[in-house]
Amino acid sequence: MTLVETIAADLDTIRNSRPLIHSITNFVVMNETANAVLCIGALPIMSHAIEEVEEMVEHAGALVLNIGTLTPNWVRAMELAGKRANQKNIAVVLDPVGAGATTLRTDSSKRLLENVKVSVIRGNAAEVGTLAGVSSEIRGVESIGTSGSVTELARKAAHVFGCTVAITGVVDVVSDGTNTAEIANGHELMSKVVGTGCMSDVIVGSFAAVQPDPFTAAAGGLTAFGAAGEMAAQASGDRPGTFHVELYNALHAITPSDIESRARIKSV
Repeated sequence: MTLVETIAADLDTIRNSRPLIHSITNFVVMNETANAVLCIGALPIMSHAIEEVEEMVEHAGALVLNIGTLTPNWVRAMELAGKRANQKNIAVVLDPVGAGATTLRTDSSKRLLENVKVSVIRGNAAEVGTLAGVSSEIRGVESIGTSGSVTELARKAAHVFGCTVAITGVVDVVSDGTNTAEIANGHELMSKVVGTGCMSDVIVGSFAAVQPDPFTAAAGGLTAFGAAGEMAAQASGDRPGTFHVELYNALHAITPSDIESRARIKSV
């Protein structure tokens, strides 16, 4: 099968198997990410207590770690859950939100990467560049710029960290160091709603729960999410509030045929 055909088939698998996606994520968008998981066809659990994360993750198809509203205890919980996920061969997706903006965020991201085998890093160019040792600029949690090509950055970071790296932007780039793809799906309204980046994490996690190859899972999640964004924009017009609601509707309604007709993936 082609990559696009595999992504379409994986969407069906998610809906047939309904994997549990364990997210230790930021409380700004916890509701949004849980709803996104439900709409794509998987099951969410938002569990971060140190006392239960190791037990909870054993039941999951994938673990998503997002440091958007981190505290030291939450990072410890992420580390514990990540190590147990590694023992159980459960995919781990890391979003190093704001790495480069503060010492706590940068150090916490590096700590997780050192102590947990991550399947996919999903971030913006500045976050990934900071962690990979490339000159980058970030303001708050927003990427302002990074030196060089984003495609080359994704390849370099994949080699540095030994995992798949997904850098999202106007065009998303996914690389495992050997395979690299640019994904042109999406819509500008996705940048007008808080939490779409975090939602993309859990959609990638949903694909990683059924697809053993992290590169294919990351490409699948971002393609499906981008295509859903396009569908939502068509239904909502230039209205961010309406778009927010329509994005859930689109994630629920998107079909394998939509993936095959809308996917704009280029191997590079």
